[in-house]
Amino acid sequence: MKKIIIASILIITLSIPNMQAQGKSLFNGKDLSGWTIYGTEKWYVEDGLLVCESGQDEEYGYLGTKKHYKNFELNLDFKQEADGNSGVFVRSTIEGVKISGWQVEVAPKKNQTTGGVYESYGRGWLIKPDPEKAKVHKDEDWNHLKIILVDDTITTWLNGVQMIELTDEKIGEGKGSIALQIHSGGGIKVKWKNINLKKL
Repeated sequence: MKKIIIASILIITLSIPNMQAQGKSLFNGKDLSGWTIYGTEKWYVEDGLLVCESGQDEEYGYLGTKKHYKNFELNLDFKQEADGNSGVFVRSTIEGVKISGWQVEVAPKKNQTTGGVYESYGRGWLIKPDPEKAKVHKDEDWNHLKIILVDDTITTWLNGVQMIELTDEKIGEGKGSIALQIHSGGGIKVKWKNINLKKL
């Protein structure tokens, strides 16, 4: 009996670093706990998926984490329906629907910009991926996006292919939350799942 208890403690102890290494889910598949809606566009949960959709105002909309994250690895899956122009903001702050921070682009395949980095209300495009890399983007299917942000360096991958690496002093100074975006213009719908963050 004593051996069984020791073995159980060992298994639990060894699994703790494993669990920490895997990070934590930012989306529970049930509701928007831990997130704040900005703007009048639609954010809701359907069949265990997080869905963003243009509303009547057809303006910008954001769903931001209540917590701030500095250095991290973020993994998520997205599926674009209709016009999928969206994005994942890092180290962002939001007032109304005006956002400061850096957007990792999530756009239709034809745009050839998913995984690039755009600075809203600032310098605009900081880096776009090589257009050749757009071939890994799957239209109307699930895509996997990975973002690693450490100090002043951001690196992105789409479906396992590195899209960009950028070192930027201003990004290094940034603070704020992670936010998903709905672009203005209407007709946009994107589904999200497996939103997992590991602090670095």
